[in-house]
Amino acid sequence: MSMTTVIFYILSAILLFAAVRVVTAKNPVHAVLYLVLAFFTSSGHWLLLQSEFLAITLVLVYVGAVMVLFLFVVMMLDINIEQLREGFWRNLPVAATVGLIMAFEMVLILTNPHTGLADYKAGAALAADASNVKVLGRQLYTTYLLPFELAAIVLLVAMVAAIGLTQRNRKDTKVVDAGDQVKVRSQDRVRIVKMQAEKNVEAADTAESGEQQA
Repeated sequence: MSMTTVIFYILSAILLFAAVRVVTAKNPVHAVLYLVLAFFTSSGHWLLLQSEFLAITLVLVYVGAVMVLFLFVVMMLDINIEQLREGFWRNLPVAATVGLIMAFEMVLILTNPHTGLADYKAGAALAADASNVKVLGRQLYTTYLLPFELAAIVLLVAMVAAIGLTQRNRKDTKVVDAGDQVKVRSQDRVRIVKMQAEKNVEAADTAESGEQQA
């Protein structure tokens, strides 16, 4: 057994443990941290496959941005853990069945001789000037151009929808109109009100004291 195979099994064991703990952890913060660990071990698998670009992208995008955002959101929200875990054991058989079906489909794909994955050998020798970034770009913009464009459109729609949800006007939100602020005049902001002159304080006190003595 080679060293690469040993590292693969170690990373796979850590990945399976982290994935299980993401689902079974009672604390949402701990679940997010286990998900970060799962992404790190997945990047290790990409490194074993000599896909350095995908490995560093997984760390930078998911661990460095998405997971940090999830962690801040989970920590700032007041999540009721007991209510969140209601129905977990009731839905466990259905979730386990779906997971087993997906695992069985993945095994069929990996062992199917028509896909060419069964005969693939990890760590194959590459040319000195080989670039996995160039190969990935060529595959994205030639073979998988249509799925790539569809994924970009879906992400664009999701981004526009998120912006629209945050910018919607609520009834309890006070909105400032910049146009009205620019067109404001001093006559509209300052109003002079005529009032009667106030009584002299000393004279009023003298009159009150005279009435009390009388």
